[in-house]
Amino acid sequence: MLAFMGALLVMLLGLLGSVVPGLPGTPLILAAALIHRLVRGDAGASGWVLAIMAGLTLASVAVDFAASSLGAKRLGATWRGMLGAAVGGLLGLLWIPFGLVVGPLLGAMALEMLGGRAWREAGKAGAGAVLGVMAGAVGKIGCGLGMIGLFVVHMLVRWMA
Repeated sequence: MLAFMGALLVMLLGLLGSVVPGLPGTPLILAAALIHRLVRGDAGASGWVLAIMAGLTLASVAVDFAASSLGAKRLGATWRGMLGAAVGGLLGLLWIPFGLVVGPLLGAMALEMLGGRAWREAGKAGAGAVLGVMAGAVGKIGCGLGMIGLFVVHMLVRWMA
């Protein structure tokens, strides 16, 4: 039971990582399940559960990248805007929760303006970066919740059997 509680605690930290830049979100959830399996052996999550969790981890990374890129590109961000959004998101951690939205916006705008774009174009690119980051976070949260739910239900079924 202690191994399960530890794994669940790390998984919840991973879920937090779905919205906080710098924490590895779904990879952390997967790592918790894998370590639980190593500690508990056959009493841990089965191979098929771990395989599904690995697939969801890959899907969440792909969704996050695609959503962020697409949101920023759709509203005109260049590579500068995307880089600024990432740096702004990290700096925004200092002012949670507002910094998680304002950071990418201001970061994208700043680097777009440093690249010579007018403030309106830079603002539009910044808004796209924020929308992309938010859409990616929603996708990562969905994958993370699915992974945690699968792990918990699978372990409960094993204990009841």
